[in-house]
Amino acid sequence: MLGEDRLERFARHIVLPEVGGAGQAALAGKHLVLVGLGGIGSPALQYLAAAGIGKLTLVDDDKVDASNLQRQTLYNERDIGHGKAVSAKRWVKLFDPLLEVEISDRRIDAARAATLVEGADLVLDGTDNFATRLAVSDACVKASVPLLSAAVGRFQGQVGAFAGHLPDEACYRCFVGDAFDADDCDTCAEDGMLGAMAGWVATFASLHAIRVLLDGSSAYGDPQWSRVNLLDGMKPGMRQFTIAKDPECKGCSNSGGQ
Repeated sequence: MLGEDRLERFARHIVLPEVGGAGQAALAGKHLVLVGLGGIGSPALQYLAAAGIGKLTLVDDDKVDASNLQRQTLYNERDIGHGKAVSAKRWVKLFDPLLEVEISDRRIDAARAATLVEGADLVLDGTDNFATRLAVSDACVKASVPLLSAAVGRFQGQVGAFAGHLPDEACYRCFVGDAFDADDCDTCAEDGMLGAMAGWVATFASLHAIRVLLDGSSAYGDPQWSRVNLLDGMKPGMRQFTIAKDPECKGCSNSGGQ
């Protein structure tokens, strides 16, 4: 049950028939792990916290830089030089003290990824290198935790929902393959990025996270597993396609039914 103060805070959600009081109460009981607190994770966190998701684990080993402020809306000039995870937790606790927040400010490897995702209801990955993304994806499959993967660059973005632990659903590794098990992807420092594009991808990812977390609790719940949404900031426009489960995938091919 939600207290009177929470009913007032989330009134605009509760009056939506697709969410309602049951949906809002469900969000309050969920645990989301947010990996990466940069261009995607920063604005996404603001809407995830505003949605009343009860427990948030925030993961980032980086510090705030002046160049981040063009798109990472969570931070201000006083945060420059400070750790993103600590700064993000401070923001959440000032925004909504009733939310439970844990942080990790160490770089992720396969072992740490397994520890971080264990027991979560959903992982949202907005990191900027494939090695981390694949380590998180593999950990999610092993722990039977669904994954939302969001990426952005220049004027393009993508958000995909993966549940590779399910027999007929793809994981993120099914999508990108094994060739990217290294820190080798381009960065926005090299290619550039429209700040508002990062915000669009982040808010879309937040919207989809709420849909996943409400699955089974309200009419809005619809995970859309194995589907990737492409966001085009130049046209602008969107399109969606489906990823087939790879029977040879080393991340999820033997996970079905575990």
